[in-house]
Amino acid sequence: MSLDLFPSSSHAAVPASLLVRDVTGSYRAADPAEVLQAALRVLEGQLRGSEVLSSPQAVRDFLRIKLGTLEHEVFAVIHLDAQHRVIEYVEMFRGTVSQTSVYPREIVKEALARNSAALILVHNHPSGVAEPSRADEMLTQTLKNALALVDVRVIDHLIVARATILSFAERGLI
Repeated sequence: MSLDLFPSSSHAAVPASLLVRDVTGSYRAADPAEVLQAALRVLEGQLRGSEVLSSPQAVRDFLRIKLGTLEHEVFAVIHLDAQHRVIEYVEMFRGTVSQTSVYPREIVKEALARNSAALILVHNHPSGVAEPSRADEMLTQTLKNALALVDVRVIDHLIVARATILSFAERGLI
């Protein structure tokens, strides 16, 4: 199945919407999940190898779609090279509706395995409230200290709460 943003004029009778072509070649309206999956593929393509710090909007758009609507917490890491280009986005831990357990040792291992020079920490708040808890602030400091021991910098910690994204760096918390 493929997403076709500009179907040929032979499909002019179909109402204006995003269409997908099935295996038989017939077109039908895309359902919301298919649209989101296609958007994620585009954003992941833009994110990988891109200069994250020169394009924070692409990162935010990707995270809103990836984490903004989840009903459980996810803690993820965006691995960066020495020029702050994206190496990989990795969802590390999954939790419940209001918390997740994060293990610094595992994050350090993943950073070393990918030869990361820097990381952006990310997690979501399914409650829709982006304000960091005291536990969020303490975890960030713990991870920053642990990663500094192996020369990996923490560039930011982002909290995704539906459409809102809070940046620890912008708040002066990093």
